Amino acid sequence: MDYIEKIAEHFASFPMDISRSLQKNPLNMNSLLMKITAFVMAVMTFVKFLPAQESPRFPEGVEEAAYRYRTAEGLPQVAEPRVAPPHWWAGLDWPELQLLVYDGQIGTCEVTLDYPGLQLESVDRVQNANYLFLNLRVSPSLQPGTAQIRLSCGSVERSIPYTIKAAEGIGQPAGIGPEDFIYLIMPDRFANGDTGNDVVPGTQQTGIDRANVFFRHGGDLIGIMEHLDYLEGLGVTAIWLNPVLACDQPYESYHGYATTDHYQIDPRLGTNQQYQQLVDLCHERGIKVIMDIVHNHVGDQHWMIKDLPEEDWIHQGAQFEKTTYRAPTIMDPYAAPEDRSQMLDGWFDRHMPDLNQQNPRVARYLLQNNIWWVAETGQDGYRIDTYPYPDPGFMSWWAAAMQQVFPGIGLFGETWVHGPAVQAQFTQGNNLQEGYNAHLPGVTDFQMHYAMLEALQQGQGWTSGVARLYYTLAQDFLYEDPYRNVLFLDNHDLTRIFIALGGELEKYKSAMALLMTLRGIPMIYYGTEILMTGEPGGAFGEGGRIDFPGGWPGDKVDKFKKKGRTAEEQEAFSYVRSLAQYRKENPVLHRGKLMQYVPEDGVYVYFRYDVRKTVMVVYNANEAPKAVSTSRFARPMQGYASARDIATGDVFSLLSPLQLPAHGALVLELLP
Repeated sequence: MDYIEKIAEHFASFPMDISRSLQKNPLNMNSLLMKITAFVMAVMTFVKFLPAQESPRFPEGVEEAAYRYRTAEGLPQVAEPRVAPPHWWAGLDWPELQLLVYDGQIGTCEVTLDYPGLQLESVDRVQNANYLFLNLRVSPSLQPGTAQIRLSCGSVERSIPYTIKAAEGIGQPAGIGPEDFIYLIMPDRFANGDTGNDVVPGTQQTGIDRANVFFRHGGDLIGIMEHLDYLEGLGVTAIWLNPVLACDQPYESYHGYATTDHYQIDPRLGTNQQYQQLVDLCHERGIKVIMDIVHNHVGDQHWMIKDLPEEDWIHQGAQFEKTTYRAPTIMDPYAAPEDRSQMLDGWFDRHMPDLNQQNPRVARYLLQNNIWWVAETGQDGYRIDTYPYPDPGFMSWWAAAMQQVFPGIGLFGETWVHGPAVQAQFTQGNNLQEGYNAHLPGVTDFQMHYAMLEALQQGQGWTSGVARLYYTLAQDFLYEDPYRNVLFLDNHDLTRIFIALGGELEKYKSAMALLMTLRGIPMIYYGTEILMTGEPGGAFGEGGRIDFPGGWPGDKVDKFKKKGRTAEEQEAFSYVRSLAQYRKENPVLHRGKLMQYVPEDGVYVYFRYDVRKTVMVVYNANEAPKAVSTSRFARPMQGYASARDIATGDVFSLLSPLQLPAHGALVLELLP
């Protein structure tokens, strides 16, 4: 009803205006037509942003997962024996390896292993006899080959071959930094390059329904590979993919955040080999690849949840307990223990069992899986979902370990929290909590997200509107390196930015100017560059998770190509591309220093500068055009007489006031 009320309020005066026009001058048809046209265009704009009828969340015959306490008695039959990790490498800077061996009643077997460089130190036998955990010490002298895990199970003797690969085959991640421009892709919604994997026999959610946001749409890895030219042309230097690991859940499997197999790509997206191909093709173009992972939970259809190794593998009690989503309880000196416990141990949703990272076998399983994917593919980093929710001690240990094995790997965590200090607590070297170091280089900067939106949506107050952006940046002293934080305007959990800004192109362009020139690593959500909208809101931004037009066979328009875009979409695309390409080629926007001026009269000005260049950014947060005098900024402008608009190439004299439209921005390279 909120949208209906907004429309009613917005349009209430239109009929009255038309009536008054006719009363004043019954023959003034031009004026009447202009008012009617304005009315119709305004209605069309608002209708464009109205939420469509809510889609059913569950496929026919499927109900929401029911909570139950899970025991570790063990299934009577094991459908698929497993060893995890499936293979390992010589030469990794990590001295331990814990092999999970899964097979029927394997926990009753005696184990021996004789291979140079691998020492079997101990065996963990757990509640479920279908599991064995082998604790191995890895020597620096380990050589590639095949080790034999020998099992003596009563009168039956058998062995399991285990491959050790050569050190030369270990992938080397390039990492993620402020020199990058990240493009976030939801694989199911970007492009369908292989219709043959739309329906995979044996999976629980097999149907395709592009009209339902909660159902699968058919996008895949091949679809991404087919559009790398587009991404490279836009100026993208890194892609972050929403989870691509197997998510064989009966509902909402499209988003991937309920993993059911940590070592397999979801077959409806592709294969492990196709993922490797995607990484290789991206690297050939200078594009990095970031995998999205979840340490907090898995899907309730995960093979280990169906046959739980031990009862404390997950957090569980007699009744379902949902997390509070209240991250401050982790560091709040006054927090009630019950609140902290529920935040960390409560489930994210009924179909997402909460992992217990304080169980050392869970911790090792997650770490080794993450090492494995980097070593196997050479992907460049990880975005860690729901970063505040797992055990803080585990997350600190994990981040330090990943950087020990792969120095320079790109790591950033999702910290959907409120308050700069709360957010900074999750980053490395901040000294906010004595005795604790998160070891995490960067986070998704929600505080800057909130500040940029407020600067674009509200008039300036003492601490509100564009002033909030100033105050947020002024608290960067909380971070060891704020330049490692990821900046964003929207993502898969939020309303798309063009909707949030009311469909106003000038505000959108100003948003992009801020995103691309402030400190940090800029990221955009797929389709943001062409003003994709979808539906507003949703509990987690589901309304914006729409298909990229042209990514599916038979699409009526193809917005990957210029001819498929409207004039407004092309203007937006060209603006983003010009900023991205400039940023890519100019280190001043990577590690250049930032100097900001206190906003005055709704105008915010800051500079990025190094020994070679200076870039000036001016944003007018007012509802009216503004002429901005440059006299206040004499210090950073010393030695410069003119400036070039990075987007248009136009050159301005710095002696004259800069002319900005309402909510407009200028990004200027200063010239001698």
